[in-house]
Amino acid sequence: MNTVKFTKMHGAGNDFILIDDREGRFPIDDHRGIAAMATRPDGIGCEGVIVLQSSSDADFGMRFFNPDGTEADLCGNGSRCVAAFALEIGAAKSPRMRFETAAGMIEAEVLGESQVKVWMPPPRDFGDDFVVAGVPHKIVPVENLSRTDVEGEGRRIRMSADFAPDGTNVDFVLYRKPNRVHVRTYERGVEAETGACGTGAVASAVIGVQDYGLEFPVHVSTVQGYELVVDGEYDGERFSSVTLAGPVKKVFEGQIDWDALDAVSE
Repeated sequence: MNTVKFTKMHGAGNDFILIDDREGRFPIDDHRGIAAMATRPDGIGCEGVIVLQSSSDADFGMRFFNPDGTEADLCGNGSRCVAAFALEIGAAKSPRMRFETAAGMIEAEVLGESQVKVWMPPPRDFGDDFVVAGVPHKIVPVENLSRTDVEGEGRRIRMSADFAPDGTNVDFVLYRKPNRVHVRTYERGVEAETGACGTGAVASAVIGVQDYGLEFPVHVSTVQGYELVVDGEYDGERFSSVTLAGPVKKVFEGQIDWDALDAVSE
């Protein structure tokens, strides 16, 4: 039996499976197995699988996989969770750390038992309420989030030819001046609404500051009632020193039979 140890965590309601792979034994290329582990109810269930690896250039490396097994460059709330995880297992030696992602080097700080802040890559490629905040996001301002068809309209925009071939995440956003944002997100790779989205919170906040008259720090409310805080600097043309802060929590630890997962995924 090939067992894999894991830790289940959530960041502001965004849940993840975290795996310590500093020894390089995890089947990182078995995307069907990763998808089977992430699925509900047959697997453990999560909105992302995070694999912590060793790094020669930073405290550690982070690879992030969507529930469908595809790999993404970055996950904001996942980055916050992996920072807390790394400090707990000793992959990071102090609360302030650096780690590698496909979106570049990320800095993080564990602020306390349940709060983590990460410094995000500078947002880029602005245009028509679209921004890349590590991963692409289309922002859709709305006046009533409860009546918004997040699943239907989110899927339509995500699959639109305008964002082919890779698609985009879609954030439905209610803006309230001077610094309040409410967000519901349809995530590609999950292909559904998620409990929260860290990169979506950042994307919604910077678009709010640039186009809708908001001011930093921006307080972002998630669909499950958690709050994320996006801060940064904006000179009228460019954003810098953008941070994402908020709660994280370890839910439980366990181990799973990888061979049984493979059987499920076939």
